[in-house]
Amino acid sequence: MRQKQTSLDQTDKAILTRLQIDSRTPIEGIARELGLPKSTVHYRTKRMEKEKVIEGYHAKVDAAKAGKDYMTITLARAKYGPDYSDKVGKSLSQIPGVCAVYFIFGEYDFVVITRSENREDFMKKLEKMMNMNEIERTNTQVVAKTLKEDYRVEI
Repeated sequence: MRQKQTSLDQTDKAILTRLQIDSRTPIEGIARELGLPKSTVHYRTKRMEKEKVIEGYHAKVDAAKAGKDYMTITLARAKYGPDYSDKVGKSLSQIPGVCAVYFIFGEYDFVVITRSENREDFMKKLEKMMNMNEIERTNTQVVAKTLKEDYRVEI
């Protein structure tokens, strides 16, 4: 089911761009930078939070410094069934250390991205995936080096 797209004007986009650069910037700072009243920035930010355009505020953490620099990309093939994309996707996403799950079209059904302390830590996650009745097959790639990782949305 496709989510309804929210209509964003140039002011909304400018606020979102600024928040993605540093979400800790006070409303007063964003208002001053964009030449807007504080009330406008406050109202629009709250509206975008309510409409789930803004889903949360997060710190960007260095995975290596946090001891989670063993990154893997696992392709998983699942057994077809009613609502399997939602059911299997939810089960995969609940495995600790899984940071992204994507339902895809092609030979495989899911892309599962994990961050782990080391190979042994990852193997525990992989065992959980392979022990799921719905998963038929997996294929894992280990990330050797991260060249770019930026989850900000270009607005």
